[in-house]
Amino acid sequence: MARINFGGVEENVVTRDEFPLQKALNTLKDETIAILGYGVQGPGQSLNLKDNGFNVIVGQRKDSDSWKKAIKDGWTPGKDLFEIEEACEKGSILQYLLSDAGQIAMWPTVKKYLTSGKALYFSHGFGITYSEKTGIIPPDDVDVILVAPKGSGTSLRRLFLNGEGLNSSYAIYQDATGKAWDRVIALGIGVGSGYLFETDFKREVYSDLTGERGVLMGAIAGIMEAQYNLLRSKGHTPSEAFNETVEELTQSLLPLVGENGMDWMYANCSTTAQRGALDWKNRFRDAVAPVFKDLYESVASGNEAEITIEANKKPDYRIGLQAELNEIHESEMWQAGAQVRKLRPGKTE
Repeated sequence: MARINFGGVEENVVTRDEFPLQKALNTLKDETIAILGYGVQGPGQSLNLKDNGFNVIVGQRKDSDSWKKAIKDGWTPGKDLFEIEEACEKGSILQYLLSDAGQIAMWPTVKKYLTSGKALYFSHGFGITYSEKTGIIPPDDVDVILVAPKGSGTSLRRLFLNGEGLNSSYAIYQDATGKAWDRVIALGIGVGSGYLFETDFKREVYSDLTGERGVLMGAIAGIMEAQYNLLRSKGHTPSEAFNETVEELTQSLLPLVGENGMDWMYANCSTTAQRGALDWKNRFRDAVAPVFKDLYESVASGNEAEITIEANKKPDYRIGLQAELNEIHESEMWQAGAQVRKLRPGKTE
């Protein structure tokens, strides 16, 4: 483990050079990794582990859409694909990758199979951090660990297949065996992490919920809508409004930020764009800072968790959720986006 200085703050990080794949394989050579759930993170993590040579099985409800997807991805019923209870029994490491709502529902079942010395693995700190709401309280004699890739399971898989990696955080909530650190780092390397940085369950979920509701999803969607709607109200066409709001951002500017940072992206834009961005950046920052403060407080208080849990309890929640997603899909901005994507060279919708 290395101590790396990030802007004057030292952090514990682990790279593939320090903990190579072969070391990870040796660490877990006697373990059976059971992936519970095959939704958002399950496919990417399980397939990467499998391709890296680990002993992996998948647990999923039989004949569900996810079960069928697992078969399509190459998992074989009775060999390395089982119903959840059988996978729990066979696994020495249970990677609990069901949705937060799914984890709550399945916890009484999963807990029965957490015998002494096993490891319970999460990719989100939600269930443990908000245990008074979720009821997820692990036995004292199992390791409780976390590897949280900083992106979707789809991205994790794509980067792996490209020979790259997606950075992940790692945390140890409970070290019952004395092997928790080796287990969590080996798993982090196995799932395809670029590098691993240390956190704890609470910090992971606080930052994750803030990020999802903020810059990563909620805020960027809201800002895009605000600019697009303004341009349309001023007489700009849907194509022009979408290109200036979304297409240029995603296809041109964000890749530059990803390469070398915001300052490098600025340096590769016109002097007119540079001046305007620098002049307006702080106004936008100061305008949204109070919103982010309210958001973080809502996360830290448990309010966001309560909203999520209660929403998922509603029998018609999925129907309502799909209606909200359809509203976005059918909006003029994203219909314009569908047409723009069709016009990209070599692309089809």
